[in-house]
Amino acid sequence: MESPNVKFISECFIQPHLASEESKQPFYLTPSDLPMLSFHYIQKGLLFTKPPQARNPCFVHTLLAKLKHSLSLALVHFYPLAGRLVTKKEQDPHLYLVYVDCSNSPGAKFIHASLEMSISDILSPTDVPLVVQSFFDHDRAVNHDGHSTSLLTAQVTELVDGVFIGLSMNHSLVDGTSYWNFFNTWSEIFQAQNNNITLSNPPVMDRWIPEGLDPIISLPYTEPSEFIDRFEPPKLRERMFHFSSESLAKLKAKANSECNTSKISTFQALSALLWRTITRARVLPPDQETRCKLAANNRARLDPPLAPNYFGNSVYPITSEPIKAGELLDHGLGWAALKVHRAVVKLNHQALKGFLDHWLKSPAVFSPRFFDPFSVMMGSSPRFDMYRNEFGMGKAVALRSGYANKFSGKVSAFQGREAGSIDLELCLPPETMGALESDDEFMEAASVASYDQST
Repeated sequence: MESPNVKFISECFIQPHLASEESKQPFYLTPSDLPMLSFHYIQKGLLFTKPPQARNPCFVHTLLAKLKHSLSLALVHFYPLAGRLVTKKEQDPHLYLVYVDCSNSPGAKFIHASLEMSISDILSPTDVPLVVQSFFDHDRAVNHDGHSTSLLTAQVTELVDGVFIGLSMNHSLVDGTSYWNFFNTWSEIFQAQNNNITLSNPPVMDRWIPEGLDPIISLPYTEPSEFIDRFEPPKLRERMFHFSSESLAKLKAKANSECNTSKISTFQALSALLWRTITRARVLPPDQETRCKLAANNRARLDPPLAPNYFGNSVYPITSEPIKAGELLDHGLGWAALKVHRAVVKLNHQALKGFLDHWLKSPAVFSPRFFDPFSVMMGSSPRFDMYRNEFGMGKAVALRSGYANKFSGKVSAFQGREAGSIDLELCLPPETMGALESDDEFMEAASVASYDQST
C-alpha cells in the first residue's frame, strides 16, 4: 500500500525583524564557500511528539505564529539566510562574482504542511520512508539555485500525533556547525517567549579571507552550465543504526588495545568499524584501494583559529591514506582506527593552507561526483547539540534528513537521544546494505534505535 503524500497547506516569506546596517552590504563568499555551489542544500530536521496542549484547536495556529516570530528574530543575527545569491559578470577584465544580496529578497521561506501518518509510521520501518524527503524544501536543488529560491526554508509538517520541523539551508553559506548554531539559536529565541535574550552563541559574520587576499573572488567561468552538476545517485537504501554509549566504549577500548595505545578516539574507532564492514559488504577485489574520509570542522585547526561560532563553511574532509581492500580486511579494527587517527592528526593549519593555496591558483566549484564509490564518507557530527531544540514540545524523539548529498558509502553521524550514544544514517545500494545487515562484526556493535517518547 502506498503511503499518503504530504499536503502543503500554506507558505510565506519571513524577513528579519530588524534590518541591520551590515545586512545592507554585500555578503561575500569565501574560498571555503564557493566550491560548494554545485552541492545540495543541508536538510535536517527533528520529529516531536504532539504535547498534551495539542488537543486545543488553536495549538497549531499558535505554534506556527511563534515559530514565524522567533524565526524573524533569529534572522536579525543570521541575516544572509534571508537573502539571495547574485552573480556579477564583466568581460574586460574578466569577473564572475557570486555573492549574497541580503536586502533585495523576499526573505526566508516558511512552509506549513500536513501528513496523515503517525510517528510510528515514520520510525518503525527498517528503512527510512521516502516520504521523509517531502519534509524539506529544495528537493534536489543545488546551492547555485539560491539565485532564484530561498537560502533558508523552514517546513513544519503536522503528523497525526507529531510535528516535524525541518530546515533546508544553502550549503554555500553554512557548514554543519553554522547550520546547527542557527537551529539552536532559533529554538533559544522561541523558548524565551518574547523576553529579552542574550544569545548563548551569536554568529560571527566577519568573512574569513586569508591575509592579503581580496574578498572579491572571481571564478573562472562565464556561465553556470560550466560548473553545475546535478548528480543523481544510483538506487540506495537508507537506514538508521544506533550505537549505545556502552557499545561505543567497547569499540574504543578494543581499537586502543589492539594497537597498544590510548590515542584512538571513540569516533575514530567507530569510523574504522564502518570502513572495514562496508568494504567487506561491497565485496571489493583485494587490490582495490579504498579510503576513509571524515568531514572535519577546521575552525580550531587554523592559525589563528576562527571563532567556534564563525558563520560560514570551514570544513575539509580528512582522508586516510589509500589502503587495499584485502589489506584492510586482513587486519583488525585497531589497525584501521590507527590509520584514521593518523589522518586526523595530519590535518593541521599547514595542510589546510596548502589546500587553500592550490584552490586559489585554480578556483573551481567541486562536483559531488568527487566521492569515489569504493570509499566511506563520515559526515555530520555527534558533537552538534541537536536535541537541545525543543520549541515548546519537549525533547524530540528522532532526527531525520532529506534527499540531499547522499551517495553510496555516505554515513551521517548524529547525536543519539540518550546521553553518549550515536545514531548513524547509512546510504548504500540494496545488495550492499543487505550484506552489512548480515555482518557479525557490524551488527554486534550496532542496534536498531528504539524511540521512547516518555523521556
